[in-house]
Amino acid sequence: MTKKICLFNHKGGVSKTTTTYNLGWKLARNGKKVILVDADPQCNLTGLVLGEDFDDFYINRPKDNLKAGISPAFEATPIPLSAIECFQIPENTNLYLVPGHIGLSEYEVPLSISHQLSNTIPTLKNLPGAMNSFLELVAAKYDADYIIIDMNPSLSSINQNLFCLSDFFMVPTSPDYFSVMAINSLSSVLPKWEKWAKMARVAFSDSSYPFPTTSTKFLGTIVQNFTIRNGEPSEAFQKWIDEVAKSVKETLLPAITPEGMMLDSAKYKTEQATNGYCLAEIPSFSGLIPRSQRGRMPVYEVPDKLLGVGTVLDQYKIIRDRFLTVFNKLADDIENMTN
Repeated sequence: MTKKICLFNHKGGVSKTTTTYNLGWKLARNGKKVILVDADPQCNLTGLVLGEDFDDFYINRPKDNLKAGISPAFEATPIPLSAIECFQIPENTNLYLVPGHIGLSEYEVPLSISHQLSNTIPTLKNLPGAMNSFLELVAAKYDADYIIIDMNPSLSSINQNLFCLSDFFMVPTSPDYFSVMAINSLSSVLPKWEKWAKMARVAFSDSSYPFPTTSTKFLGTIVQNFTIRNGEPSEAFQKWIDEVAKSVKETLLPAITPEGMMLDSAKYKTEQATNGYCLAEIPSFSGLIPRSQRGRMPVYEVPDKLLGVGTVLDQYKIIRDRFLTVFNKLADDIENMTN
């Protein structure tokens, strides 16, 4: 069974896209078939994967993107949803992409209306479950083990829909005051979304595209974008890493637990439970990002020839290997927690 994981935080600048890409690549390297879904109209994940081929892709394959895939439901055309042809990453053939589309936001209003009405006209009743049905069709076509969804930083109806159709969710954060604010805000929003999903499972059960029947479970947070000193986060960043963990334990968990949004306690490692359910601490990618983009590969696979020479090469090799260790562990934890 395909497992759908979304990375969501309505705070921007927390490296959701970069983490989606690097995590998906590592799971695929581990032998899993992975489909990345770019659900952000800014299409940053698509740009990261396609690189300089970005423009040509939309010209040559205009129907192979998320918006086109769900358009039969949202534009009430008399044809059923079907799987698109995903883009297969040549350097990692277990990894596929459902490209994003800048026009995805056009579906925000009809989806928002359908979310509010349980007894509405048939075409609108089909909308809440349409994205899930589309993703299920794509997953079946490629026999996928994982679908990983990169969402945009907002509290939109599209994000609500994608969150509630996912089996699991992770919350990327950065070590700062605004991430603490975001965790406190999500503590109010996410339980409301789950309450809506419980209603939707009943209200839209007789639609052409039924809403999924399972609750979205919390895997943990990821803290990233900080500098390190002697292998550890610098003191200023550590303060906020601790504050984010405290907000998760004291605010987020008490809010989502009554709604059934936690895994069985045995699924969480002891150090996670005591560390604010943090799955990984990922320092700033800094100079590795342009190099990884140039090679169209994750930061931990950038070859030596793109890193530089001499002392610069030696320094970047240490950084690259550190990221390899982080994503090896993160991928292993995700597999264990979702099995």
